[in-house]
Amino acid sequence: MSENTSSPGKAGTANGGAAGDPAASRPGGPLPGDGESIVVPPSILKQQAGWGQAPAQPAAESEKGDDEEPQVFASTVRKKEVSEAGYDENPPGAGKLGMILGTVLAVLLVGSGITLYVANRPDSSDKAAKPDSAPTSPAPTADPVPPIKDSAKVLPTVTGDFGKKAAIELPKEAPDGSFVVKQLSEGSGPKVEKGNWVSVDFTAKDWATGKDIDGSYERGKPQLFQAGAGQLIPALDSAVTGHKAGSRVLVVAPPAAAFGAQGNSSMGVGGTDNLVFVLDIRQATAPDATLSGDMADPPAGMPKVKDNGKKAADITPEPGAADPTELKSAVLIQGKGRKIEAGEKVLVQYTGALYKDGKKFDSSLDRGQAFSFVTGGGSVIEGWDKGVVGQNVGSRIELVIPASMGYKDKATGSIPANSTLVFVIDILDAGVGAADS
Repeated sequence: MSENTSSPGKAGTANGGAAGDPAASRPGGPLPGDGESIVVPPSILKQQAGWGQAPAQPAAESEKGDDEEPQVFASTVRKKEVSEAGYDENPPGAGKLGMILGTVLAVLLVGSGITLYVANRPDSSDKAAKPDSAPTSPAPTADPVPPIKDSAKVLPTVTGDFGKKAAIELPKEAPDGSFVVKQLSEGSGPKVEKGNWVSVDFTAKDWATGKDIDGSYERGKPQLFQAGAGQLIPALDSAVTGHKAGSRVLVVAPPAAAFGAQGNSSMGVGGTDNLVFVLDIRQATAPDATLSGDMADPPAGMPKVKDNGKKAADITPEPGAADPTELKSAVLIQGKGRKIEAGEKVLVQYTGALYKDGKKFDSSLDRGQAFSFVTGGGSVIEGWDKGVVGQNVGSRIELVIPASMGYKDKATGSIPANSTLVFVIDILDAGVGAADS
């Protein structure tokens, strides 16, 4: 993907809100270049990717709301200023677009691994994507999601340890159609609240056919999503809230809590199939979370960093330091998680400042909302893509990014042309997700 291509999930797939410019959803603002735009009406997008149902009948022109306005599909041209740095955190309004492209990207990156994002389910509107609003009701033609129960007449038997692929033994009896979420073991981590970011490993099986469905253990990376955001099938989106990190949870999902009457042909799931999931909740991260621990001093010549907790870091460059011509990085807190690979979705907090004087131009901490992006896809400036890949989850890093790997000779918001940039980045979590949300 080229620098001028809007990455899947840009313009806000998880946090919802008013529509924004897909190109503006990057630390520091849109990437340089004039760019082009492809305009696709949402009424067409709603029928794509096999995740949702076509509307019962098209709305009359006079009845169309703002969400029926043509949306920018792949733009590198900023339409409006949405923050001092020229972008907004996970700018909203492109959830449908982001999920469609995110599914394509995930398939290309993880092969047979599946991404259980529901791009265009009837209950996955822009409003449903907001972490602080409940999913809207299903369309009249869709079966309502049953209430969650913690038991049923018959349930599968699950064996195995947390953190390893579960063994699921299906009973001979047919399921009774209940939507079951049963905790098998309780963890000791923080409880998952709605709007928290969650990384989950899962094992899955189709009760109707007895066949295994590839889960996260096959692909080697957990699923990363925002709980209760309405962008996952309810079997996952609704199942993790209220359970602690470290817990193992059994989920039996009737079609209405999974892929609906249309099923999922690519996964071999029929429209009447009940699905079984065993979820291992790895981590729960609040949107305003930051890393803590003793910080190492950066190497000589790199700006000094003062940790301010949940507020933006103070960044103080050395007086008279020459602008670097190459990317410079330093680990301030060494994380103990696995190394980030290109193509993963990464969850971070960050503060950005100008190298020449340390003037802050943006920080996710000012908004209290962690920022997510997909590495290696050109959705962020080159310095971020190259500086974050290879770092460990749980690390705090400092990046000094020359203009050639930033915004080059283009002024962006309060960032002058040809600026060297400094970022302090907390790598909170990573996994497979629908591209940036």
